Amino acid sequence: MAGWTLGMSVAEMFGYLAAVCMLATFAMKTMVPLRLAGIAANCLFIAYGYFGLLYPVMILHLILLPLNITRLYQMLELIKKVREASRGDLSMDWLKPFMSRRQCRKGEVLFRKGDAAADMLYMVSGRFRLTEVGIEISVGQVIGELGLIAHDRRRTQTVECIEDGEVLVIGYGNVEQLYFQNPKFGFYFLKLATQRLFQDIVRLQDELARRAGSAPAS
Repeated sequence: MAGWTLGMSVAEMFGYLAAVCMLATFAMKTMVPLRLAGIAANCLFIAYGYFGLLYPVMILHLILLPLNITRLYQMLELIKKVREASRGDLSMDWLKPFMSRRQCRKGEVLFRKGDAAADMLYMVSGRFRLTEVGIEISVGQVIGELGLIAHDRRRTQTVECIEDGEVLVIGYGNVEQLYFQNPKFGFYFLKLATQRLFQDIVRLQDELARRAGSAPAS
């Protein structure tokens, strides 16, 4: 009789602790603490079901425990990828399998300022130039990304091939899918677009300084 009473008290203890952990999950604002609290609740409910001979409760949480562990692992991997992407460089190597090849000839205009924008390009070989500002685009650079976030989806510069080469092309539809499916690419694209905008700001500042310096002489 004493053993039976002790067993019931242990079961009740696990039951109360499990209830507290379960309530805690509803107070969590982020997923990792929520999953941790859920795992703790699963373990306590399993113990509660075992000591209290409540086998349906025990079986339910034996099923939920690996599910919560799997979701926690996936979330931690997601966070890891986001951190790697935020600290990483702007390498495009991992994106190449999603792109198609295009050969370009000297004098060919890849697109003109104001054209409808539909794809992003990665320079593999050759030489290319932004016509309006006279700046060359080196191998390994990406162009066309700003058209995706422009409100009118229009090209902001004209790009001309000045030496035969090759580019890799990816349509905006695929870019959008990768953006939402892959957090690493989402961070990559954010850094790429931000870097381009900062370059444009620096170029504009240099141009304004050059004009201010030449104004007195004229």
